[in-house]
Amino acid sequence: MATLIGLSIKVKLLRSLPERFKVDVHITPGTHASEHAVNKQLADKERVAAALENSHLLEVVNQCLSVRS
Repeated sequence: MATLIGLSIKVKLLRSLPERFKVDVHITPGTHASEHAVNKQLADKERVAAALENSHLLEVVNQCLSVRS
């Protein structure tokens, strides 16, 4: 779940900010049992790109980012 939340935050920032900004999303140390693995995944451009190529995962991320009234 932490990876999905981090990926959703990263995607939102990438979509919202101009390309000149670098986006780094990290889990605060001591707040998750596998923080190192999650941070490694979120920092790897290829892993993020591969995750966003997965249509099911992209749909889940888009659902996380959708605003419902």
